[in-house]
Amino acid sequence: MATRDLSEQQQQEIHAALTACYDKADDYFNRKFVRPHLSFRRSGKNAGTAFLQQNRINLHPLLFKQNQQAFLEEVIPHEVSHLLVWTLFGRVKPHGNEWQSIMIEVFGCEAKTTHSFDIKAVTNTVAYSCDCSEHALSMRRHKSIITGTRYRCRKCNTELSQN
Repeated sequence: MATRDLSEQQQQEIHAALTACYDKADDYFNRKFVRPHLSFRRSGKNAGTAFLQQNRINLHPLLFKQNQQAFLEEVIPHEVSHLLVWTLFGRVKPHGNEWQSIMIEVFGCEAKTTHSFDIKAVTNTVAYSCDCSEHALSMRRHKSIITGTRYRCRKCNTELSQN
């Protein structure tokens, strides 16, 4: 799913939210920041990712479609904050004091480090079971099992087998 999979209105809303964040940052820091490139690619469970040295933000298009308001109010400021911190302070802790202060003081957002979106529709899992329950393993773990890795249930200690 790429930009072409988002409606024109959705694309405009995303760009407007990004522009609003940068306008706030420009005013707050009394300087003009270079606007980042936006990309839209599925990225596992990540709602958004900031690529610091590329000055790029990637947004997960399917998660955006399912959580539009939260993306506009939380995810975009979250990722913009990462880029601003990189520009202003260089290499620091990803969700450290600098990032938190920008989230709170510049954007008036809660400084949450993770989202709580329903990701079932965007994650590929494979059904496995043990003697006591069912397990949904990620594709990465499934591929590891195919190549010889063995996983055991933490409760009953039996080896997991594919359903």
